[in-house]
Amino acid sequence: MVRDLSFIDEDKSCPHCKSKLSCCEAPPIHVGDGLGWGSEVMFICLNDGCSLFLRGWEQIELKYGHHASYRYMELPGSPEGNLMMVGNADAFKACVINKDELLAQNQRYYKEKEAIEGLKTCLENNDLKPVMTLLLDEAATKSDRMVALEYLQKLNDVECIDPLRNHRFRDPAMEFAVRQVLEAILKAHFKKECPHCMEIIKAQAKKCMFCKENL
Repeated sequence: MVRDLSFIDEDKSCPHCKSKLSCCEAPPIHVGDGLGWGSEVMFICLNDGCSLFLRGWEQIELKYGHHASYRYMELPGSPEGNLMMVGNADAFKACVINKDELLAQNQRYYKEKEAIEGLKTCLENNDLKPVMTLLLDEAATKSDRMVALEYLQKLNDVECIDPLRNHRFRDPAMEFAVRQVLEAILKAHFKKECPHCMEIIKAQAKKCMFCKENL
């Protein structure tokens, strides 16, 4: 899912230990129930040596009778500090957001949406790019990839053969459907693949012009 990444370069520090706050996924709690934070992410101090975290165990034990402590946190775009109660030292450490991965996910999402839009004019523009983008994107929806596959056969361009032959499809059904279309495209161009070197050659060839093997 695409996100507003305006928070990605925010630099926040914990006032208790001066450590840099880690950007973490927010807990999956609905805002409407009164327990949510109203944000997909939050910045949390994950320093186990933080004075707030160290003191919190005793404070919560005395006040509530629970084994827990506090982590300092701030929301994106806000300098206001809050306390997050945690039950153990590892809480939220597995939720730290990898900036590079998040940017890559967003980039992939935009490319997918651009390709879906590009399908509308790919035939009149003889444009193979949006079709290939969707077929080679394992994160794209199967329905969109099947639509792209229909356009692939209509475009009838042999330039798609090598990239699709070398792509590792996760879905065997998708791979089978793609291979059927590739065979149809080769047949329409009176071509075939050499069984020895896989280069595209004339359908009536008796010897491969590339590897020189007899067929």
